[in-house]
Amino acid sequence: MTATGFDQHGGTRLGLLARAGELLSSPGAGEHTLERLAGLLVPSLASWCAIDVLREDGEIRRVAAVPATAAAPGHDAPHGPAVVMRTGEPELVRRNGGASLLCVPLMARARPWGAITLISAPDEVYGPTDVELAAELARRAATAIETARLVRSLEQSEERYRLLFEASPLPMWVYDAETRRFVAVNAAAVAHYGFTTTEFLRMTTDDLSSEPGTREHSKKDGTAIEVELTAGRVDFNGRAAALVLANDVTERRALEERLAQAEKMEAIGRLAGGVAHDFNNLITVISGYAEILLARTELDGREHLTEIRHAADQAAALTRQLLAFSRRQVLHPRVVDVNEIVAGMEPMVRRIIGRDVTVAVRLAAGPKTVKADRSQLERVILNLAANARDAMPTGGRLTIETGAVDFDDEFVAARGEGTAGPNVLLSVSDTGVGMSDDVQRQVFEPFFTTKEPGAGTGLGLATVFGVVKQSGGSIYVYSEPGRGTTFKVYLPATAPAPEEAEAPAPEPAAALGSETIMLVEDDASVRTLVQVMLESKGYRVLVANGPDEAERLCTSAVDLLLTDVIMPEVNGRSLAERLTTTAPAMRVLFMSGYSDDAVYRHGELSPDAAFIEKPFSDRALARKVREVLDA
Repeated sequence: MTATGFDQHGGTRLGLLARAGELLSSPGAGEHTLERLAGLLVPSLASWCAIDVLREDGEIRRVAAVPATAAAPGHDAPHGPAVVMRTGEPELVRRNGGASLLCVPLMARARPWGAITLISAPDEVYGPTDVELAAELARRAATAIETARLVRSLEQSEERYRLLFEASPLPMWVYDAETRRFVAVNAAAVAHYGFTTTEFLRMTTDDLSSEPGTREHSKKDGTAIEVELTAGRVDFNGRAAALVLANDVTERRALEERLAQAEKMEAIGRLAGGVAHDFNNLITVISGYAEILLARTELDGREHLTEIRHAADQAAALTRQLLAFSRRQVLHPRVVDVNEIVAGMEPMVRRIIGRDVTVAVRLAAGPKTVKADRSQLERVILNLAANARDAMPTGGRLTIETGAVDFDDEFVAARGEGTAGPNVLLSVSDTGVGMSDDVQRQVFEPFFTTKEPGAGTGLGLATVFGVVKQSGGSIYVYSEPGRGTTFKVYLPATAPAPEEAEAPAPEPAAALGSETIMLVEDDASVRTLVQVMLESKGYRVLVANGPDEAERLCTSAVDLLLTDVIMPEVNGRSLAERLTTTAPAMRVLFMSGYSDDAVYRHGELSPDAAFIEKPFSDRALARKVREVLDA
């Protein structure tokens, strides 16, 4: 996840856009407004912001810098304003010290006349959403300043007014300040709204609004659009008037709504992942002690212990669903054929779907290979099929299809997700009751369900969402009440893997030992359980609850470090690096309840690091420890 100062200060992208819009649409907005805009972006989006403009003589001049005293790159630096004004494209680079430099052009009439440069806080990285946000702010700033320039031009030259007014690609008009009647409209307004010039001149500005004073307009054919208005005062034939530029933002508002939904899902995912991680520690303790007690054949009440272990296994499965939604579960991706998986699961789907539902499977020709965790992909299919069955209580038709699609960069950018290039499609459709727009907006949220209380956990579709996202794909839902539902999953296609004969797994060696193991775990219950597990196998265990105690206890005699990956004071990788100075021959085994971005995507652990996932059994831990020591 992108970490920016913007997120740390608790604002939202939509809130920042709203404040910037109010600033840039204020009467008399001009280049001096850029200084206030730079002040708005620090510290909301950056630790430093500069705005440069290109003068008519070709010179680049810095008109704003916040803070002004900061040592920052000039406009002619190798990366920055001079480059983006020449290319017209944003530029994002990583600076020395860990911060990101983001520079976006101020575009007007398809040519750049300035640039906004942002530097993030140290060790924070801008991502695609930050680039999109900065580009949108630059677009709005360019529109506002261009309108201000246009107003000044109108006051200076009637000929220039007609040229700019009529040639503008955006709808523009002039209305009388007293009567609000249109006194001039440009060709773009006529084309966009559908009214003729004569019809416009018979109307007032209120005739365009669905309700007086709103920013929602109606075209001649009745189509409702949302507009962003930029206005300036002008003198028109001796009367007070206003010049208005209208920008249709209907599609952009829809994208902003999807962005808000994505931010909401991300926040819920972080919460779910944190809860699941802590819950995994409790499950590890419960199932671990149950297993230890079950190994004592002389104890009574073994049936009760069996039930405890069974309940712990069910809780672990529930936790894995939360981790799947939050995209923090440990996946084991490999190249798999979606066609082969769907075909193999068809008999199972037919069994769970019921006799009153017809199942149709349509597989595209040729292998449709992706890199994904096979078991999780099977779970996606089963969850979507089960959801479809529940939507058809009186019977219907379930259709599972595969296909191949190719997304271009424009398609991906317009939707804010997905991967450009070849993708494999997995589609699951039903003829059931369908969903309203409101239900569709919440359908992937954990614990959201339209079923009766007790009829489900509400995690099925949340699990699907998490697995698809963690696998680098995207998922869309299309539905109407009474007309069924279609879920479409897109996963990046990959080349088929060469066929390999699977060798039978060798019988594991004895899981006993006598080596010295340093155990570092911040959760006291887990720490005690793992110590009991290891000592029962003959190992000498040094126990530490954090890095300081681990460094005091560590000697060159330590054979293995067993450490949690995520701890309050230090991560497991950093601790291992510190302890190897004392015990250079020491092996390392990491453990964690989940694999989040900090662990894998950001390189906290290398792909070949030894790792065991919580909750683990006594037998599984013993085998993994022996495997690492004997490697």
